[in-house]
Amino acid sequence: MIKYLKLDDQKCVGCMSCATACSLAYAKEDNPAKARIQVNGLGNGRFHLVACDQECRRCVAECPVQAITVNKQGVVMIDKKLCVGCLACVAVCPTEAMRFYPAESTPFKCVACGICVKACPKGALEIAEKEDSPASRFPFEAAAAARRDSTDQGERS
Repeated sequence: MIKYLKLDDQKCVGCMSCATACSLAYAKEDNPAKARIQVNGLGNGRFHLVACDQECRRCVAECPVQAITVNKQGVVMIDKKLCVGCLACVAVCPTEAMRFYPAESTPFKCVACGICVKACPKGALEIAEKEDSPASRFPFEAAAAARRDSTDQGERS
């Protein structure tokens, strides 16, 4: 199972309480640009959540130093101690969920922690689970495995 953040767009009013709570927790300031999630208006009073679906994992395959991994809950995580700030993960993210703020040295993304869920006054957010779908990410995981193998071979030489 994969843990991820899910939005009920029928309940979301775009108040940004979720982004505020997220940026306060992770960036220690009220700055939606530093929130690990994005809430975008679609017009007609509807909103869209940009947060990592945890499934495609292109960033895992693209990271040249293996700083991005998947934890036991299926959540994509960045090891800031290993990250070199090359932003390859940001460039390859199809949903723009992998983010970067110029004043920070490493990229960031939603880790399905639930802080935003607790902050939402309308109950529009939840931490949900979905079946892991290896077929949707196979090419990316194969590339990551090949990169790890070549790195391992280089270390043995």
